[in-house]
Amino acid sequence: MTVYFYAILFARYPEVRPMFPPGMDTQRGRLLRALLRIVDLVDDPENLARFCGHLGRDHRKFGALREHFPAVGECLLASLARYAGPAWTQDIAAAWTKAYGAVADVMVSAAEQDAEARPAVWPATIVHLVPCGHGIAEVTLHPHLPYEHAAGQYVSVETPWYPKQWRSYSPANAPREDGTLTFHVRAVPGGSVSKALVHQAAVGDVVHLGAPMGDMVLDAAVHSDLLCVAGGTGLAPIRALIEEVARRGGRHQVDLFLGARTGAELYGVDDMLRMAQRHHWLTVRGAVSDEYIPGIRGSLPQVLAEYGPWYQHDAFLSGPAPMVTSARQTLMLGGTSPDRIHYDPFDTPVLATP
Repeated sequence: MTVYFYAILFARYPEVRPMFPPGMDTQRGRLLRALLRIVDLVDDPENLARFCGHLGRDHRKFGALREHFPAVGECLLASLARYAGPAWTQDIAAAWTKAYGAVADVMVSAAEQDAEARPAVWPATIVHLVPCGHGIAEVTLHPHLPYEHAAGQYVSVETPWYPKQWRSYSPANAPREDGTLTFHVRAVPGGSVSKALVHQAAVGDVVHLGAPMGDMVLDAAVHSDLLCVAGGTGLAPIRALIEEVARRGGRHQVDLFLGARTGAELYGVDDMLRMAQRHHWLTVRGAVSDEYIPGIRGSLPQVLAEYGPWYQHDAFLSGPAPMVTSARQTLMLGGTSPDRIHYDPFDTPVLATP
């Protein structure tokens, strides 16, 4: 359906093609996830409006304008009708037409309000780049313009080697006085942007940043006790949140669980243990699932169940989507309220069978 959508969009409105990257696989996946998320939130107007507002602000970096939305709506409805077949009744068509109009209105309004306050894209110079092994690099950027973000949010990055290809990474630091942002980037198979940042980029290169996104921020917490769970480079936003707790005077008790398949992949544990030595309110535990070594063994969801319950904590989860989904289910089974479990929703499955 998404292949057909972009095919007819570019055929009918060729002027929008330059807004997109040459390879469309990732973009098609994002469209499908966004549609699923909208359907998932259809009975939750507050969160639906928040999600569509995020989408509208984020689309500014692509150059999306109010006049583009009717073309997208026309082609989207045509694609849905083609692949729904006989299920596409007059009532269904009317419902989707109304729904798209509502979504577009929220997106356009959010984008236009955002344009009054800040740019769509921030140039940023690479000022520090350190290989960390295992295909991971620590990349520090200095935006050319003031860049306001909150600890725990994520940022989309475009490199000069792959124009129009944006990939999201979470800063591993709370906001700094000098405005720099440090990302922990893992070069993944097929990941052109991540490979470029790890293996091709150098100090002095200029990249572009989109607006900060995400609601996994410290101000979302109600409880004074926090549970932080990080798998792999998912540690980055969790580390930023812990820095933010320290910046605010350590008014929270924080339990941090780090997980990996092997001890060698237990990323960032030494750094977090040093941080725990400086802050009495931070407890760090590392767990390994696929290797017999001294310490805690098991997947992060298994370890959480063993060390729980956590129902009096706000939980912050970051890492591979299956881990986040499984950890969330484990916490809810242990009595944690769903609205006290915070994670980035964009790359986790929606409409999943309970």
